[in-house]
Amino acid sequence: MEFLSTIFYFIVTIGILVFIHEFGHFAAAKLFGMRVERFSIGFPPRAFGKQIGDTDYCVSWIPIGGYVKISGMIDESLDTDHLGRDPEPWEFRAKPIWQRSIVMAAGVIMNLLLAIAIFWGIIYAQGRVVRPVTEIGYVVPGSPAEKAGLRTNDHIRTINDTPVSQWDQIESIIYAETVGQDVAIRVDRDGRPVTVEIRRLDLPELTEERFGIFPAGLVPVVASVQGGLPGDALGLMPGDTIVAVNGERVSYASLPPSIRSNAGREMTLGWKRGDSSLSRPVTPTAEGIIGVSLQAAYQGPIVREDYSLLGALPVSVREVWFTSGLFFRNIWQIVVGEASFAKSIGGPVRIAQMANRSAESGLVSFFGFVALLSISLALLNILPFPALDGGHLLFLGYEAVFRREIPARVKILMQQAGMFLLLVFMAFVLYNDLLHF
Repeated sequence: MEFLSTIFYFIVTIGILVFIHEFGHFAAAKLFGMRVERFSIGFPPRAFGKQIGDTDYCVSWIPIGGYVKISGMIDESLDTDHLGRDPEPWEFRAKPIWQRSIVMAAGVIMNLLLAIAIFWGIIYAQGRVVRPVTEIGYVVPGSPAEKAGLRTNDHIRTINDTPVSQWDQIESIIYAETVGQDVAIRVDRDGRPVTVEIRRLDLPELTEERFGIFPAGLVPVVASVQGGLPGDALGLMPGDTIVAVNGERVSYASLPPSIRSNAGREMTLGWKRGDSSLSRPVTPTAEGIIGVSLQAAYQGPIVREDYSLLGALPVSVREVWFTSGLFFRNIWQIVVGEASFAKSIGGPVRIAQMANRSAESGLVSFFGFVALLSISLALLNILPFPALDGGHLLFLGYEAVFRREIPARVKILMQQAGMFLLLVFMAFVLYNDLLHF
Protein backbone atom coordinates (compact mmCIF):
# COMPACT_ATOMS: atom_id res chain seq x y z
CA MET A 1 0.00 0.00 0.00
CA GLU A 2 2.83 2.39 0.88
CA PHE A 3 4.42 1.72 -2.53
CA LEU A 4 1.19 2.59 -4.34
CA SER A 5 0.78 5.69 -2.18
CA THR A 6 4.34 6.78 -3.01
CA ILE A 7 3.74 6.32 -6.74
CA PHE A 8 0.43 8.19 -6.54
CA TYR A 9 1.83 11.25 -4.78
CA PHE A 10 4.86 11.29 -7.08
CA ILE A 11 2.58 11.41 -10.12
CA VAL A 12 0.40 14.09 -8.54
CA THR A 13 3.42 16.21 -7.57
CA ILE A 14 5.21 15.95 -10.91
CA GLY A 15 1.91 16.36 -12.77
CA ILE A 16 1.13 19.64 -10.99
CA LEU A 17 4.60 21.09 -11.45
CA VAL A 18 5.05 20.07 -15.08
CA PHE A 19 1.56 21.20 -16.07
CA ILE A 20 2.02 24.63 -14.47
CA HIS A 21 5.46 25.06 -16.05
CA GLU A 22 4.45 24.01 -19.55
CA PHE A 23 1.18 25.94 -19.33
CA GLY A 24 3.29 29.07 -18.80
CA HIS A 25 5.09 28.50 -22.11
CA PHE A 26 1.83 27.54 -23.82
CA ALA A 27 -0.18 30.55 -22.61
CA ALA A 28 2.59 33.03 -23.47
CA ALA A 29 3.03 31.53 -26.94
CA LYS A 30 -0.72 31.74 -27.59
CA LEU A 31 -0.79 35.31 -26.27
CA PHE A 32 1.74 36.38 -28.90
CA GLY A 33 0.06 34.48 -31.74
CA MET A 34 2.51 31.57 -31.96
CA ARG A 35 1.31 28.16 -33.10
CA VAL A 36 1.75 25.39 -30.50
CA GLU A 37 2.05 22.00 -32.17
CA ARG A 38 2.20 19.85 -29.03
CA PHE A 39 1.53 20.19 -25.31
CA SER A 40 2.95 17.09 -23.61
CA ILE A 41 3.07 15.96 -20.01
CA GLY A 42 6.05 13.61 -19.96
CA PHE A 43 8.74 13.01 -22.55
CA PRO A 44 8.35 10.94 -25.76
CA PRO A 45 7.30 8.43 -26.84
CA ARG A 46 3.68 9.66 -26.91
CA ALA A 47 1.25 7.51 -24.92
CA PHE A 48 -2.17 9.01 -25.64
CA GLY A 49 -3.83 12.36 -26.30
CA LYS A 50 -6.17 14.37 -28.48
CA GLN A 51 -5.63 16.79 -31.33
CA ILE A 52 -7.57 20.02 -30.84
CA GLY A 53 -7.05 22.61 -33.54
CA ASP A 54 -3.33 23.01 -34.24
CA THR A 55 -2.25 21.44 -30.94
CA ASP A 56 -1.76 17.82 -29.92
CA TYR A 57 -2.54 17.63 -26.19
CA CYS A 58 -0.97 14.42 -24.93
CA VAL A 59 0.63 12.39 -22.18
CA SER A 60 3.96 10.73 -22.95
CA TRP A 61 5.54 7.68 -21.41
CA ILE A 62 8.58 9.10 -19.60
CA PRO A 63 7.01 10.75 -16.51
CA ILE A 64 9.77 13.23 -15.69
CA GLY A 65 9.19 16.64 -17.22
CA GLY A 66 7.21 17.72 -20.24
CA TYR A 67 7.46 20.04 -23.20
CA VAL A 68 5.59 22.46 -25.44
CA LYS A 69 6.56 22.32 -29.12
CA ILE A 70 6.22 25.76 -30.73
CA SER A 71 6.34 26.16 -34.51
CA GLY A 72 9.58 27.58 -35.86
CA MET A 73 11.68 26.87 -32.79
CA ILE A 74 14.71 24.61 -32.39
CA ASP A 75 13.90 22.83 -29.16
CA GLU A 76 14.18 19.37 -27.60
CA SER A 77 12.53 17.84 -30.69
CA LEU A 78 15.45 19.12 -32.83
CA ASP A 79 12.95 19.80 -35.61
CA THR A 80 14.66 21.63 -38.50
CA ASP A 81 12.01 21.31 -41.25
CA HIS A 82 11.23 25.02 -41.04
CA LEU A 83 14.79 26.16 -41.75
CA GLY A 84 14.51 25.80 -45.53
CA ARG A 85 11.73 28.37 -45.91
CA ASP A 86 10.90 31.93 -44.87
CA PRO A 87 9.38 32.44 -41.38
CA GLU A 88 5.59 32.26 -41.16
CA PRO A 89 3.82 34.91 -39.05
CA TRP A 90 2.77 32.31 -36.44
CA GLU A 91 6.27 30.93 -35.91
CA PHE A 92 8.49 31.49 -32.89
CA ARG A 93 11.37 32.77 -35.05
CA ALA A 94 9.13 35.42 -36.65
CA LYS A 95 8.43 37.19 -33.36
CA PRO A 96 10.51 39.97 -31.76
CA ILE A 97 13.14 39.01 -29.19
CA TRP A 98 11.20 40.42 -26.24
CA GLN A 99 8.18 38.23 -27.02
CA ARG A 100 10.34 35.11 -27.47
CA SER A 101 12.10 35.89 -24.19
CA ILE A 102 8.78 36.13 -22.33
CA VAL A 103 7.68 32.79 -23.82
CA MET A 104 10.89 31.09 -22.66
CA ALA A 105 10.74 32.65 -19.18
CA ALA A 106 7.01 32.02 -18.71
CA GLY A 107 7.43 28.48 -17.38
CA VAL A 108 9.82 29.63 -14.67
CA ILE A 109 7.54 32.56 -13.81
CA MET A 110 4.53 30.24 -13.47
CA ASN A 111 6.43 27.90 -11.12
CA LEU A 112 7.44 30.82 -8.92
CA LEU A 113 3.88 32.18 -8.93
CA LEU A 114 2.62 28.72 -7.93
CA ALA A 115 5.02 28.68 -4.96
CA ILE A 116 3.96 32.19 -3.93
CA ALA A 117 0.27 31.21 -4.20
CA ILE A 118 0.77 28.09 -2.05
CA PHE A 119 2.73 29.93 0.64
CA TRP A 120 0.20 32.75 0.51
CA GLY A 121 -2.66 30.35 1.17
CA ILE A 122 -0.84 28.51 3.95
CA ILE A 123 0.29 31.68 5.72
CA TYR A 124 -3.16 33.28 5.45
CA ALA A 125 -4.97 30.15 6.67
CA GLN A 126 -2.59 29.12 9.44
CA GLY A 127 -0.45 32.13 10.21
CA ARG A 128 3.05 31.43 11.44
CA VAL A 129 3.98 29.77 14.70
CA VAL A 130 7.16 30.98 16.38
CA ARG A 131 8.94 29.33 19.32
CA PRO A 132 10.41 32.33 21.22
CA VAL A 133 13.10 30.33 23.06
CA THR A 134 16.87 30.13 22.66
CA GLU A 135 17.62 27.79 25.56
CA ILE A 136 18.89 24.33 24.66
CA GLY A 137 16.64 21.78 26.32
CA TYR A 138 18.37 18.64 25.08
CA VAL A 139 21.61 17.69 23.37
CA VAL A 140 21.60 14.33 21.57
CA PRO A 141 24.41 12.08 22.87
CA GLY A 142 27.11 11.55 20.25
CA SER A 143 25.69 14.26 17.96
CA PRO A 144 27.78 16.98 16.26
CA ALA A 145 26.38 19.45 18.83
CA GLU A 146 27.59 17.41 21.80
CA LYS A 147 30.99 16.84 20.20
CA ALA A 148 31.32 20.59 19.64
CA GLY A 149 30.72 21.25 23.33
CA LEU A 150 27.13 22.53 23.48
CA ARG A 151 25.24 21.61 26.66
CA THR A 152 21.72 21.42 27.98
CA ASN A 153 20.59 24.76 29.52
CA ASP A 154 22.94 26.80 27.29
CA HIS A 155 21.21 29.97 26.04
CA ILE A 156 22.16 30.71 22.42
CA ARG A 157 22.76 34.43 21.87
CA THR A 158 24.44 34.73 18.46
CA ILE A 159 25.40 32.50 15.53
CA ASN A 160 28.22 33.91 13.40
CA ASP A 161 27.60 37.26 15.12
CA THR A 162 23.91 37.24 14.11
CA PRO A 163 21.69 37.75 17.20
CA VAL A 164 18.93 35.15 17.60
CA SER A 165 15.69 35.37 19.55
CA GLN A 166 13.70 32.29 18.50
CA TRP A 167 14.34 28.62 17.85
CA ASP A 168 13.17 28.63 14.24
CA GLN A 169 15.76 31.31 13.49
CA ILE A 170 18.46 29.14 15.08
CA GLU A 171 17.53 26.14 12.90
CA SER A 172 17.37 28.26 9.75
CA ILE A 173 20.87 29.64 10.31
CA ILE A 174 22.47 26.31 11.26
CA TYR A 175 20.87 24.16 8.57
CA ALA A 176 20.53 26.58 5.67
CA GLU A 177 21.98 30.07 5.87
CA THR A 178 25.51 29.00 6.83
CA VAL A 179 25.92 26.34 4.13
CA GLY A 180 29.63 26.07 3.37
CA GLN A 181 30.70 28.14 6.38
CA ASP A 182 32.19 27.32 9.74
CA VAL A 183 29.86 28.25 12.59
CA ALA A 184 30.58 30.17 15.78
CA ILE A 185 27.80 29.88 18.38
CA ARG A 186 27.96 32.20 21.40
CA VAL A 187 25.99 30.97 24.40
CA ASP A 188 25.39 32.05 27.97
CA ARG A 189 26.39 29.20 30.27
CA ASP A 190 25.83 29.61 34.00
CA GLY A 191 25.95 33.38 33.63
CA ARG A 192 29.12 33.60 31.56
CA PRO A 193 29.62 33.86 27.78
CA VAL A 194 31.07 30.84 25.95
CA THR A 195 31.82 30.59 22.23
CA VAL A 196 31.61 27.19 20.54
CA GLU A 197 33.45 26.89 17.22
CA ILE A 198 32.19 24.25 14.77
CA ARG A 199 33.79 23.38 11.43
CA ARG A 200 31.39 23.01 8.51
CA LEU A 201 32.74 19.52 7.90
CA ASP A 202 31.41 18.54 11.33
CA LEU A 203 27.91 19.82 10.56
CA PRO A 204 25.38 17.50 8.90
CA GLU A 205 24.08 18.05 5.38
CA LEU A 206 20.42 19.09 5.04
CA THR A 207 19.49 15.54 4.02
CA GLU A 208 21.45 13.84 6.81
CA GLU A 209 20.97 13.53 10.55
CA ARG A 210 20.10 16.55 12.64
CA PHE A 211 22.68 18.74 14.36
CA GLY A 212 21.59 17.43 17.74
CA ILE A 213 20.07 20.27 19.76
CA PHE A 214 16.45 20.76 20.77
CA PRO A 215 14.74 23.69 22.47
CA ALA A 216 13.76 23.91 26.11
CA GLY A 217 10.12 23.04 26.62
CA LEU A 218 10.34 19.48 25.33
CA VAL A 219 8.33 16.87 27.21
CA PRO A 220 8.89 13.09 27.02
CA VAL A 221 6.11 11.25 25.20
CA VAL A 222 5.98 7.45 25.18
CA ALA A 223 6.55 6.17 21.63
CA SER A 224 6.47 2.42 22.37
CA VAL A 225 6.38 0.06 25.35
CA GLN A 226 8.41 -3.14 25.58
CA GLY A 227 6.46 -6.08 26.88
CA GLY A 228 7.54 -7.81 30.10
CA LEU A 229 9.37 -4.78 31.55
CA PRO A 230 8.29 -2.38 34.34
CA GLY A 231 6.72 0.19 31.99
CA ASP A 232 4.44 -2.47 30.54
CA ALA A 233 3.42 -3.72 34.00
CA LEU A 234 2.78 -0.12 35.04
CA GLY A 235 0.27 0.30 32.21
CA LEU A 236 2.08 2.95 30.18
CA MET A 237 0.78 3.36 26.63
CA PRO A 238 2.09 5.08 23.48
CA GLY A 239 1.05 8.73 23.58
CA ASP A 240 1.34 9.08 27.36
CA THR A 241 3.30 12.14 28.49
CA ILE A 242 5.60 11.51 31.48
CA VAL A 243 5.60 14.58 33.71
CA ALA A 244 7.22 13.69 37.07
CA VAL A 245 9.50 11.31 38.96
CA ASN A 246 9.00 11.17 42.75
CA GLY A 247 6.89 14.32 42.54
CA GLU A 248 9.55 16.38 40.71
CA ARG A 249 8.82 17.57 37.19
CA VAL A 250 10.97 16.10 34.45
CA SER A 251 11.79 17.16 30.91
CA TYR A 252 12.75 15.13 27.86
CA ALA A 253 16.41 15.60 28.80
CA SER A 254 16.13 14.88 32.53
CA LEU A 255 13.84 11.83 32.49
CA PRO A 256 16.36 9.12 31.47
CA PRO A 257 18.95 10.11 34.12
CA SER A 258 16.17 10.36 36.72
CA ILE A 259 15.12 6.79 35.99
CA ARG A 260 18.72 5.54 35.97
CA SER A 261 19.37 7.15 39.36
CA ASN A 262 16.58 4.98 40.76
CA ALA A 263 17.86 1.70 39.28
CA GLY A 264 16.57 -1.22 41.36
CA ARG A 265 14.63 1.13 43.71
CA GLU A 266 10.95 1.89 43.77
CA MET A 267 10.01 5.33 42.56
CA THR A 268 6.78 7.12 41.72
CA LEU A 269 6.14 7.95 38.09
CA GLY A 270 3.58 10.57 37.06
CA TRP A 271 2.14 10.84 33.57
CA LYS A 272 -0.74 12.33 31.62
CA ARG A 273 -3.08 10.50 29.29
CA GLY A 274 -5.32 12.97 27.53
CA ASP A 275 -6.96 15.05 30.28
CA SER A 276 -6.26 12.45 32.99
CA SER A 277 -3.30 12.61 35.39
CA LEU A 278 -1.96 9.26 36.62
CA SER A 279 0.68 8.38 39.22
CA ARG A 280 1.92 4.92 40.33
CA PRO A 281 4.99 3.29 41.87
CA VAL A 282 7.41 1.44 39.61
CA THR A 283 10.82 -0.16 40.10
CA PRO A 284 13.31 0.26 37.22
CA THR A 285 15.52 -2.70 36.33
CA ALA A 286 19.06 -3.00 37.66
CA GLU A 287 20.19 -1.37 34.40
CA GLY A 288 18.02 1.66 35.13
CA ILE A 289 15.34 1.21 32.47
CA ILE A 290 11.58 0.74 32.51
CA GLY A 291 11.24 -0.46 28.92
CA VAL A 292 9.84 2.51 27.02
CA SER A 293 11.14 4.47 24.05
CA LEU A 294 10.53 8.20 24.05
CA GLN A 295 9.93 10.96 21.55
CA ALA A 296 10.10 14.68 22.20
CA ALA A 297 7.06 16.95 21.99
CA TYR A 298 7.39 20.72 22.25
CA GLN A 299 5.14 22.30 24.87
CA GLY A 300 7.08 25.52 25.46
CA PRO A 301 5.91 29.05 24.69
CA ILE A 302 4.43 29.68 21.26
CA VAL A 303 3.68 32.97 19.52
CA ARG A 304 1.19 32.80 16.67
CA GLU A 305 1.43 35.48 14.01
CA ASP A 306 -1.79 35.92 12.03
CA TYR A 307 -1.99 37.75 8.71
CA SER A 308 -4.75 39.34 6.66
CA LEU A 309 -5.27 38.17 3.09
CA LEU A 310 -3.18 41.05 1.72
CA GLY A 311 -0.72 40.94 4.61
CA ALA A 312 0.12 37.30 3.86
CA LEU A 313 1.21 38.09 0.28
CA PRO A 314 4.51 39.93 1.00
CA VAL A 315 5.38 37.26 3.58
CA SER A 316 4.92 34.54 0.94
CA VAL A 317 7.04 36.51 -1.55
CA ARG A 318 9.82 36.82 1.06
CA GLU A 319 9.58 33.06 1.67
CA VAL A 320 10.11 32.36 -2.04
CA TRP A 321 12.95 34.91 -2.21
CA PHE A 322 14.69 33.38 0.80
CA THR A 323 14.31 29.83 -0.54
CA SER A 324 15.63 30.93 -3.95
CA GLY A 325 18.70 32.40 -2.28
CA LEU A 326 19.35 29.13 -0.48
CA PHE A 327 19.02 27.22 -3.77
CA PHE A 328 21.64 29.32 -5.57
CA ARG A 329 23.88 29.27 -2.50
CA ASN A 330 23.74 25.48 -2.46
CA ILE A 331 24.48 25.33 -6.21
CA TRP A 332 27.52 27.53 -5.65
CA GLN A 333 28.73 25.35 -2.79
CA ILE A 334 28.45 22.30 -5.07
CA VAL A 335 30.41 24.07 -7.82
CA VAL A 336 33.27 25.05 -5.48
CA GLY A 337 33.29 21.65 -3.79
CA GLU A 338 32.06 22.77 -0.37
CA ALA A 339 28.87 20.67 -0.52
CA SER A 340 28.38 17.09 -1.62
CA PHE A 341 26.81 16.77 -5.07
CA ALA A 342 25.43 13.30 -4.33
CA LYS A 343 23.84 14.42 -1.04
CA SER A 344 22.46 17.68 -2.40
CA ILE A 345 20.71 16.33 -5.49
CA GLY A 346 17.49 14.34 -5.36
CA GLY A 347 15.91 12.44 -8.24
CA PRO A 348 12.54 10.77 -8.86
CA VAL A 349 12.87 8.18 -6.10
CA ARG A 350 13.74 10.74 -3.44
CA ILE A 351 11.03 13.10 -4.70
CA ALA A 352 8.49 10.27 -4.52
CA GLN A 353 9.54 9.39 -0.97
CA MET A 354 9.40 12.99 0.21
CA ALA A 355 6.05 13.60 -1.51
CA ASN A 356 4.56 10.57 0.23
CA ARG A 357 5.99 11.52 3.64
CA SER A 358 4.75 15.09 3.35
CA ALA A 359 1.29 13.84 2.33
CA GLU A 360 1.21 11.58 5.39
CA SER A 361 1.71 14.71 7.51
CA GLY A 362 -1.33 16.39 5.96
CA LEU A 363 -2.33 18.48 2.97
CA VAL A 364 -0.60 21.60 4.26
CA SER A 365 2.70 19.74 4.52
CA PHE A 366 2.22 18.20 1.07
CA PHE A 367 1.48 21.51 -0.64
CA GLY A 368 4.39 23.12 1.21
CA PHE A 369 6.62 20.43 -0.32
CA VAL A 370 5.11 21.09 -3.76
CA ALA A 371 5.91 24.81 -3.34
CA LEU A 372 9.55 24.11 -2.47
CA LEU A 373 9.88 21.72 -5.39
CA SER A 374 8.26 24.27 -7.71
CA ILE A 375 10.92 26.82 -6.72
CA SER A 376 13.67 24.27 -7.36
CA LEU A 377 12.22 23.40 -10.78
CA ALA A 378 11.98 27.08 -11.72
CA LEU A 379 15.52 27.95 -10.70
CA LEU A 380 17.00 24.80 -12.21
CA ASN A 381 15.34 25.65 -15.54
CA ILE A 382 16.65 29.22 -15.53
CA LEU A 383 20.29 28.08 -15.38
CA PRO A 384 22.10 29.06 -18.64
CA PHE A 385 22.48 25.49 -19.90
CA PRO A 386 21.52 24.19 -23.38
CA ALA A 387 18.18 22.30 -23.45
CA LEU A 388 16.94 24.27 -20.42
CA ASP A 389 14.90 27.48 -20.57
CA GLY A 390 17.97 29.38 -19.42
CA GLY A 391 19.88 28.04 -22.44
CA HIS A 392 17.23 29.37 -24.83
CA LEU A 393 17.34 32.73 -23.05
CA LEU A 394 21.13 32.72 -23.46
CA PHE A 395 20.70 32.25 -27.23
CA LEU A 396 18.23 35.14 -27.30
CA GLY A 397 20.63 37.30 -25.28
CA TYR A 398 23.36 36.62 -27.84
CA GLU A 399 20.97 37.60 -30.63
CA ALA A 400 19.99 40.82 -28.85
CA VAL A 401 23.62 41.87 -28.29
CA PHE A 402 25.12 40.88 -31.68
CA ARG A 403 22.02 41.50 -33.83
CA ARG A 404 22.19 38.06 -35.39
CA GLU A 405 21.08 34.56 -34.46
CA ILE A 406 23.41 31.78 -33.50
CA PRO A 407 23.66 29.55 -36.61
CA ALA A 408 21.04 26.78 -36.61
CA ARG A 409 23.72 24.08 -36.90
CA VAL A 410 25.44 25.39 -33.78
CA LYS A 411 22.13 25.57 -31.92
CA ILE A 412 21.36 21.95 -32.81
CA LEU A 413 24.80 20.77 -31.69
CA MET A 414 24.47 22.65 -28.40
CA GLN A 415 20.96 21.27 -27.86
CA GLN A 416 22.17 17.74 -28.55
CA ALA A 417 25.08 18.15 -26.15
CA GLY A 418 22.80 19.65 -23.52
CA MET A 419 20.25 16.87 -23.87
CA PHE A 420 22.97 14.22 -23.64
CA LEU A 421 24.37 15.79 -20.47
CA LEU A 422 20.86 16.06 -19.01
CA LEU A 423 20.27 12.35 -19.70
CA VAL A 424 23.59 11.54 -18.00
CA PHE A 425 22.56 13.76 -15.09
CA MET A 426 19.14 12.06 -14.83
CA ALA A 427 20.79 8.63 -14.92
CA PHE A 428 23.16 9.67 -12.14
CA VAL A 429 20.45 11.05 -9.85
CA LEU A 430 18.35 7.92 -10.41
CA TYR A 431 21.35 5.73 -9.56
CA ASN A 432 22.11 7.93 -6.55
CA ASP A 433 18.48 7.64 -5.36
CA LEU A 434 18.51 3.85 -5.68
CA LEU A 435 21.90 3.67 -3.93
CA HIS A 436 20.44 5.47 -0.89
CA PHE A 437 16.96 3.92 -1.12
